[in-house]
Amino acid sequence: MTRTSVRATMAMVALLHPNSVRAQIDAAYEKPPFNYSTAKTHDGVAELETPSASASPWTGGGKVVLQRLLKELHISIDSQVLVFSKTSFQRQVINPKRPRAIFFSDTSYVGWVPDGLIEVATIDPQLGPVFYSLDPNAEQPRFVRDSNCMTCHGGQFVRDIPGVFVRSMFTDATGEPLFRYGSEVVDFRTPFTNRWGGWYVTGKHGDSVHRGNAVAREENDQLVVDLRRGANVTDLSGLFSTKSYLRPDSDIVALLVLEHQTAMQNTLTRASLDCRRMLAYQKNLQMELKEPVTEWLAYDSVKHVFASAAQQVVDDLLFKDEAQLPPRVEGSPAFREAFCRQAPRADDGSSLKDLQLAGHLFKNRCSYLIYSDCFRILPTELKRRVRSRLVRALDPTTPDSRYDYIPVEERARIWKILKQTHPDFRDLPG
Repeated sequence: MTRTSVRATMAMVALLHPNSVRAQIDAAYEKPPFNYSTAKTHDGVAELETPSASASPWTGGGKVVLQRLLKELHISIDSQVLVFSKTSFQRQVINPKRPRAIFFSDTSYVGWVPDGLIEVATIDPQLGPVFYSLDPNAEQPRFVRDSNCMTCHGGQFVRDIPGVFVRSMFTDATGEPLFRYGSEVVDFRTPFTNRWGGWYVTGKHGDSVHRGNAVAREENDQLVVDLRRGANVTDLSGLFSTKSYLRPDSDIVALLVLEHQTAMQNTLTRASLDCRRMLAYQKNLQMELKEPVTEWLAYDSVKHVFASAAQQVVDDLLFKDEAQLPPRVEGSPAFREAFCRQAPRADDGSSLKDLQLAGHLFKNRCSYLIYSDCFRILPTELKRRVRSRLVRALDPTTPDSRYDYIPVEERARIWKILKQTHPDFRDLPG
């Protein structure tokens, strides 16, 4: 697929979603104090393009460039998951016989289709995800930041922030979405049975079913799909040529982690943008009224936004309303090892990345993104409120009843891990 045809497809997507384009133009993140599209970025790709970074060109073709990029961004190839729904601007080259591979770390996401472009989203702690494309077959491959990505990644799917997300929908045998039967953005609250429509999924999960690995059709205005055929699949070679990819699988555990991570990332991005916007509003109002400009929150409207944002951050950190998983989920040992390799650990070896995979995803239900730069640089008053709520939620004697689904012993483990591994909690009593 040529760059010209890709850009034409992106233009077509913009025409098909004019409301999303208008929303993007009017979005708060495109205005001060953020100026998303014109602001200087501090993300993984921006770091690759600094003078001190490697100056060697991105040559060698798709797979070679992809492997080098994953290495540069510290993304394991074992994180590979595969999506065959035509929901990317590269829809012309994506289908069940040629899915799009997605790889991810805690801070970066890379998508690739054989013979297509490489798509990249890396997290800027201030702005949220920043989106790039790289044509590995161009004469002089270079990263391009293209606002067309925001048609989907800055509109209704993520409620008007720069966001990353996973969608589930029924597709036909060509990968075309059957939108009349629904489409949803998936996170850790989504019922297991509603996940992975349009995705390949490898792994075991017992008697439960999901929408992965299955294509659907319409018959007499009814949806026809056999979800049992897509359950407990461990070999994809009969569905497409896996030799074209870095791995032959699309790991169920990687998908579960990805769905939590994208949801948590969006929550942190939204909280940061909302609160920083209110701080700018407060400063401007104080200057207009010739009042002293304060660091503390001076108005009830500002306090309300901070309180609401803190509540949402803590709810998502602690997996509130997490959907029940099957009694046992088995995925790739390679992904589990890669995912847990650099996890901060308490003196007993416990970590927020320890996987449970029985009923719920993690053994210690506090998101590992609490270690992220996005959390670290949250506005001071917001982080103070988040920390205070977390302390109450994890109190061993009188915890917040909002989080009473977390057993006492699990709260104790989480608190110990935070106290021993997180700088914002080390100095707290208890």
